[in-house]
Amino acid sequence: MNEALNENNGKEMCSECNGTEIITDYKHGERICAGCGLVMEEKMFDHGPEWRAFDDEQEAKRARAGGPLKFAKLNKGLTTEIDRYDRDIRGGAIPPESKAQIYRLRKWQKRTRMSDSVHRNLSMALPELDRMCAHLNIPNNIKEECAQTYRKAVSKGVVRGRSIESVVAAIIYLVSRQHRLPKTLEELEEASGIKKKDIGRSYRTVYRGLGLRMPVITAMDYVERLASELKISGNTQNKAKEVLEIARDKGITSGKAPVGAAMAALHIAGELTGDENAPSDIIAFAGIPEATIRRMYDDLAKGVKPELMEN
Repeated sequence: MNEALNENNGKEMCSECNGTEIITDYKHGERICAGCGLVMEEKMFDHGPEWRAFDDEQEAKRARAGGPLKFAKLNKGLTTEIDRYDRDIRGGAIPPESKAQIYRLRKWQKRTRMSDSVHRNLSMALPELDRMCAHLNIPNNIKEECAQTYRKAVSKGVVRGRSIESVVAAIIYLVSRQHRLPKTLEELEEASGIKKKDIGRSYRTVYRGLGLRMPVITAMDYVERLASELKISGNTQNKAKEVLEIARDKGITSGKAPVGAAMAALHIAGELTGDENAPSDIIAFAGIPEATIRRMYDDLAKGVKPELMEN
């Protein structure tokens, strides 16, 4: 028996006693009012599994659904592998009369994986992407988005005529900028072995070919990352952001390298908060020369530091 349901402020109510305490009986597929016992809904569908699990190990063994698609894998994590050990699923040896058939299946399975130029390109690019992301400590969600972007670029023919390493580095640069976790061209040059000039060309080719709009990277985007690497306190990070906000309003950071401005702001913030982990000496960092950071530091010390000291 299905009764009409009343709602009061988003809460379900019993049509007989206006009670709001509803019990769901999964065994009989019914929903019952706890106040008067009215069966409000019956013959409900159970969309869960037909099995039960009492720990994580049982759940892993009994679950029949696979994991999510992984764009960083060649076949998105859905590949079938026929290995070379000639063993069946239970570990037993394959009968000699079946070995010739297994050999032919293995051969054609490898051939079909590399059936066209796109798959051959991905077979080289995705391991390179995995290596660079591991070297640069890039999280998995950004790596998956990089792989998805690379697949789009390959399908549209954007990467044609460019080296795989330069395109992979350019896409890492592009996606990390979109997530406000930018990597410098110097870091990508070190990770890929490709000159940053070539990475820049590939970057422009990719974002124009895919019609993307890139956000402008500011010194703010580098503060948290630099502070994490230098083990600087959160109070100093906030003070560095305050320094950069004032400098931006005054036009001091306009046209300056964002990494250098962030590093100089951390110097100023460390002096204001007395943070022991803040760098005491100005040194070159992330490919930015010491002289550039020192000039930025002098500009911030003259234009921003006195105002913060007064406050």
